[in-house]
Amino acid sequence: QVQLVESGGGLVQPGGSLRLSCAASGSISRIYRMGWYRQAPGKQRELVAVITSGSNPNYVDSVKGRFTISRDNAKNTVYLQMASLKPEDTAVYYCNARIETVTSLTPRDYWGQGTQVTVSS
Repeated sequence: QVQLVESGGGLVQPGGSLRLSCAASGSISRIYRMGWYRQAPGKQRELVAVITSGSNPNYVDSVKGRFTISRDNAKNTVYLQMASLKPEDTAVYYCNARIETVTSLTPRDYWGQGTQVTVSS
């Protein structure tokens, strides 16, 4: 019913930039918060950034000042602009959104398939 499709990952040198996008589609009635998580090899998945339906952002301390989350409600899309990338930012990045569908009034979390970000020289 609902799909989250990410794009924009890849290989970048330390200090470089990337922009991730995640578009939600399907039988969507309302999207609440949207966010990005990441999971590095051998580590637990962690929250990177989240943005409310009113576009209020929050970030994990390790990316503050370097990453910017934004959303386009008309396009049901969330973005993560990443700058000054470091090798420790290397991970699979997952999009997450809390969505209410036209067939269910109870919102639930949906996940994208993940996109690899590799920061290496």
